[in-house]
Amino acid sequence: MSNQPEFDFLIVGAGMAGASLAAELSAHARVILIEAEDRPGYHATGRSAAFWTESYGGPQVQPLTTASGPWLQDHGFLAPRGALTLAREEQADELDAFVQGFRSAGVEVETLDRDAIERRLPGVSPQWQLAAFEPDCCDIDVAGLHAHYLAALRKGGGQLRLRAPLVQAARNGPGWRVELADGQVIRCETLVNAAGAWADQVAQRAGIAPLGIQPMRRTVAQLRTAPAASASLPLVLDIGGDFYFKPENGRLWLSPHDETPSAACDAAPEEIDVALAIDRFQQVVDWRIEAVEHRWAGLRSFAPDRLPVYGRDSAEPQFAWFAGQGGFGIQTAPAAAMLAAAQLLERAQPDMLRDIDAGIYSPDRFAARI
Repeated sequence: MSNQPEFDFLIVGAGMAGASLAAELSAHARVILIEAEDRPGYHATGRSAAFWTESYGGPQVQPLTTASGPWLQDHGFLAPRGALTLAREEQADELDAFVQGFRSAGVEVETLDRDAIERRLPGVSPQWQLAAFEPDCCDIDVAGLHAHYLAALRKGGGQLRLRAPLVQAARNGPGWRVELADGQVIRCETLVNAAGAWADQVAQRAGIAPLGIQPMRRTVAQLRTAPAASASLPLVLDIGGDFYFKPENGRLWLSPHDETPSAACDAAPEEIDVALAIDRFQQVVDWRIEAVEHRWAGLRSFAPDRLPVYGRDSAEPQFAWFAGQGGFGIQTAPAAAMLAAAQLLERAQPDMLRDIDAGIYSPDRFAARI
């Protein structure tokens, strides 16, 4: 049997990461996207309360978010929301550093006084005296964006294979021999790891040293409140990272902003995290919670330095990483996929990415790992 690759790229994981990269590559190469579940985007992508806000993820993620914004807007995946970051008086220095840091990067951020806070968030507790407001924050149509990328993959001639978990992969001649759970074998030139919470496991199945990518559980609860959550309510966060909430079809989506280390799994919410979210919410506004209608959890995965990992492995260049995208993988998806595709295809970065230093996301920064 020939050892010649059937595909230029085999991408593991059909969430937003894998789907976006597959779409970018499929216009130029033979691509197959494999997914262990019955449907793509079942885990982190399908459970996201995603929003696009330039401050989320920190200063080194912000360029990817900013570059993605116009593309997301032009393709109809953003809806105006605004983001309100609250602070107590004793957190004034922290809030000021937040505002000045992102303003210096070109992000529009306003400081608000107490009256302006109350206009945007009726019933807010007196302890929240300070706030920053990002008018450009938007909701993201996650399902629509994911479907767009899968359609682009098909249009480019790429393939999607579901219920196809990778069992093992081994170098074989000019590329890889990849064995799936059902015994099928696929040959590819480059194996791309976009497996999210399972990224380190996929690497190990291919004989590649893991990077220490850690899945973290994030909890969200849907509340019915009195007053009902207004459609005009902004995304509300606090400078300490203890909560966020936003309206969704007359209900409120609330998270305690938890990051609990977890094994890679089908994540489920813990009652203590839901209770923590409610307790923190009750310290923000005087609204009455009438019902907790739904609760869920998802996994977000971080590299040790909390930056994403894009590019070919330093020890095995026919193995590439597209992982560690934390909670910002959806808002950065267009820029991240274009950046990684340019690297893998050995092409120049698109003009919209000209100010982004791809080197800070390279796996080379972990070259000394065991």
